[in-house]
Amino acid sequence: MYYILKWFYHLQMQFGINLLQMTRALKGVPDYCRNYLVFKRHHKKTVKEFKWGKVYPCLADRYEASGSMRGHYFHQDLWAAQRIYAHNPEKHVDIGSRIDGFVAHVASFREIEVWDIRPPENRVKNIKFRQRDIMDAHFGPDNYCDSVSSLSVLEHLGLGRYGDHIDYHGYLTGWEHIYRVLKSGGKFYFSVPIGPQRIEFDAHRVFSIPYLLSLMERKYRLDTFAYVNDQGRLVQPVSRQPSEEQQNYSCLFGCGLFELTKVGG
Repeated sequence: MYYILKWFYHLQMQFGINLLQMTRALKGVPDYCRNYLVFKRHHKKTVKEFKWGKVYPCLADRYEASGSMRGHYFHQDLWAAQRIYAHNPEKHVDIGSRIDGFVAHVASFREIEVWDIRPPENRVKNIKFRQRDIMDAHFGPDNYCDSVSSLSVLEHLGLGRYGDHIDYHGYLTGWEHIYRVLKSGGKFYFSVPIGPQRIEFDAHRVFSIPYLLSLMERKYRLDTFAYVNDQGRLVQPVSRQPSEEQQNYSCLFGCGLFELTKVGG
């Protein structure tokens, strides 16, 4: 039932409808009206340091937490930024991760080169942008850098969601191109949804742990693994190597976080 409700919530959000926000806003109307009248009385008794401007109701904020420290994006962005800070690579390239999350974290302490199929809105210090399509045959030079990140990207490739061309095996193309760009011995940080393997078109793919391990064979050494469970909580460090017997750590739609080292190539 939980996942049916979550799916319905996602669907109505696609049409600009947020029933949860609407419910909270309606709940906040009485408080807003009461506070408005009280504050207006206070304003009449002041020396008028601030003139009275337009009303700007914020009806739902009082019913929300101070901030969310859970979920795929929050944990993956912070986790990967901390790993990069610890390793301090010579050149770090990010491919398609969130600009207003992970990239901003890294740019606060070092330069980061960002490759994305979509153009940026503006330019910011410490972020060097190059518009590139990871599925293009001429995506990037071989052995270009000693550190690469691609967070919540591979699951989308080839589904057309972000303007990329349709390709059932788009994720494999992206996987191979990232391997070529990275120097031997370099670090690769990536995250994807984990759970029973499936495609939920045109949002994403979900990968099983055994399948991901098979992709890494003879290409990467798995250095660190953590995951975000279905409740949005980070589980780390994971002491044992993930295996088929562990059934994707009981995740239906979790988020696997992988730190790899390139071997060979």
